Amino acid sequence: MPSNDRKKEITIYDIAKVLNLSPATVSRGLKDHPAINIKTRKRIMDQAKEMGYRSNSFASNLRMQKTHTIGIIVHELKSQFISSVLAGIEKVATEAGYDLIIGHSSETYTKEVANVHNLFHKRVDGLIASLAFDTADLDHFEPFVRKNIPVVFFDRVEEFPYGTRVVIDNVKAGYEATAHLAAQGCRRIAHITADLHRNVYAGRLKGYKQALTDYGLEYDPSLLIVNDLSEISAVRTARQIIGMSAKTRPDGVFITNDFFAAVFLQTLKEGGIAIPQDIAIVGFNNDAISRITHPKLSTINYPGEEMGEQVARSLLDQLGGSPSANSTDTIIIRSELIIRDSSMHRKI
Repeated sequence: MPSNDRKKEITIYDIAKVLNLSPATVSRGLKDHPAINIKTRKRIMDQAKEMGYRSNSFASNLRMQKTHTIGIIVHELKSQFISSVLAGIEKVATEAGYDLIIGHSSETYTKEVANVHNLFHKRVDGLIASLAFDTADLDHFEPFVRKNIPVVFFDRVEEFPYGTRVVIDNVKAGYEATAHLAAQGCRRIAHITADLHRNVYAGRLKGYKQALTDYGLEYDPSLLIVNDLSEISAVRTARQIIGMSAKTRPDGVFITNDFFAAVFLQTLKEGGIAIPQDIAIVGFNNDAISRITHPKLSTINYPGEEMGEQVARSLLDQLGGSPSANSTDTIIIRSELIIRDSSMHRKI
C-alpha cells in the first residue's frame, strides 16, 4: 500500500552536501547575499529548486519575534463591500511584505472569539476586525492589548480603550439618504435596517430620524423595519408592504443594504408597485447590483477598497512605530449619496 507519510523536508545541509559547500555558504546564497559570487549563487538556487527546497521563513521570523502576517476577522465573505475592503487591505499589505490570515465569524460572537484566539496563537503581528452582529463585549481582544499588538477595527466597531477605528459617518449618510427622499416629496419614509446594537445601523437610524425632524415629518415606529437583511427577508418585507393599504403604505424607503434593496425593488415591481412613482428607494454601499436594477438604484457610496487601504496603512504605521500613528484614533472615510432613477419621486 502507498505510504501516507510526508517526505522529509529538504534542508540547507542537504543542498550543501550535494554541492560540497558549507551550510553557511548555501544559506547566504539562498538569500542572494553579495558575498557569494553570482555563479555559486545560481548553482545553489538551481539545486534548491531541483531538490524541492522550501525556506522556513516561519521559524526565521519567530526568532526575530515577527511573523510578517496580519490577521483579519470579517463578519461575512459574500458581501461585495467586504470583498472590496479585503482587496484594499491585500494591496497595501502585500506591497509591505505581509501575508494575510482571514477568519470568518459568520455573524456570531462565539466564532469571532474563537477566531481572535486562533490568530493570537498564530502570532500575527497585528489584527484587523469588523465585529459580528451579536458581539456584546470586546474582552477577547484583551490578549492583544496585553502584548501591545496593534488592532484596527473597521466598519462594525465599538468604543474600546485600545485600537484604531476606521469608519464612515453613518449618521451623515443616513441623514442624506432620508433627506433626499423627503426632498422628493416622500411623506411616509420607511427605514429598513439590521441589528441596532451595531454602530453602523444605530448611526444610520439616528440620521434618518434627524432628517425626518428637519423636514417636518413625524417619526412613525411602524415604519422602522429591523431584520437580517437576507434575500428571504427582502421578499417577505416587500410582500408585507404590497399588502398594505394605500393610506398606510410608505412612499419612500431607505434601506441599509443594496442587495436587499435590489431584491425588495424587484419584488415590489412584481406585485404591481411602480418604482419610483409609488415608492422611491435609496440603498446603501453602491454595490454593482445597484447599477443593473431597473430602475437603477440610488445609494450611498461606501468606498470599501479605500477603507481597506486606510485600515492596512494605519496598522502598518503602528507596526513600524510611526510617531504619527495613534492606536486610539478614529479615522472617518468620506461617503456620498449617488442619485439614480429609483428615488426620483417628485410627487409634491
